[in-house]
Amino acid sequence: MTQNMPTPAHPFRIGTRGSPLALAQAHETRARLMTAHSLPEAAIEIVVIKTTGDDRTLIAADRPLKEIGNKGLFTKEIEEALIDHRIDIAVHSMKDVPTARAQGLALIAYLPREDVRDAFVSLSSKSLADLPKGARVGTSSLRRRAQLLHRFSHLEVVEFRGNVQTRLKKLEDGVADATFLAMAGLNRLGLSHLAAGAIAPDEMLPAVAQGAIGIEARANDATARTLTAPLNCAPTTTRLSAERALLARLDGSCQTPIAALATLTGDTLSLTAQILSPDGTAAFTDHATGPLASAEAIGTALAETLLATAGEGFLQR
Repeated sequence: MTQNMPTPAHPFRIGTRGSPLALAQAHETRARLMTAHSLPEAAIEIVVIKTTGDDRTLIAADRPLKEIGNKGLFTKEIEEALIDHRIDIAVHSMKDVPTARAQGLALIAYLPREDVRDAFVSLSSKSLADLPKGARVGTSSLRRRAQLLHRFSHLEVVEFRGNVQTRLKKLEDGVADATFLAMAGLNRLGLSHLAAGAIAPDEMLPAVAQGAIGIEARANDATARTLTAPLNCAPTTTRLSAERALLARLDGSCQTPIAALATLTGDTLSLTAQILSPDGTAAFTDHATGPLASAEAIGTALAETLLATAGEGFLQR
């Protein structure tokens, strides 16, 4: 055991949100660290941190997330705990993480990516195509809203948030006829049976980094880097490099409907991306390929192509 290896007396602290899914992701990270370094459970502590996005006074009325803040809603307080040395690493759902890092922090590892697809959840229909005209679909995601209205303009979209159990209760109460969840989250919670079906990426392109868990730490923390290095998944890192580079160039936020998915075949990376108007009336989709080593450049170049195709000011409009 090295000098800096955590012990029950000096545990390594993982910061996370307190939602069931966030806790599942933190526990997965702890289990992987224990296996990689033959550590006892007591050597790694999970620290729950309440974020702005978890504040029930803000989310109770199903206000759109864009009215509450940006993607930092789910990461800001956790990053502050890192900076203040109250935790040693943070575990995030990468689709919630802004592309700009707080000074002194870095994303140092990604766990193997889960299912990237969106899950269709309904108590009455088996798929989006089965929903009748005027059916209500609940979602708080601007991307899903725009994609849905682009393909199914006869459906109505209502604001809809909460954990899995809350959303199912809303379906039972008739607030909506269907909703979406991430297949990755359902799989990690052991609840994949709740999905009526998974939506193929060519029907609904997922959010940037959907299904990926990222580990963030202080940039100069050599111990955190050493401990998490065995957990890092190289293919996931490459895929997210392309997707997040695209997002950074598009300056994506919770007010911007952007979707992207990178896939790997041998030494080639393929990236598909889409930008939409919030009401779904306009959508632009494009594709790019290239060597794995150029993942970030591929993402940036594809963003430039989409911006040129959509026209000046599209995302601002």
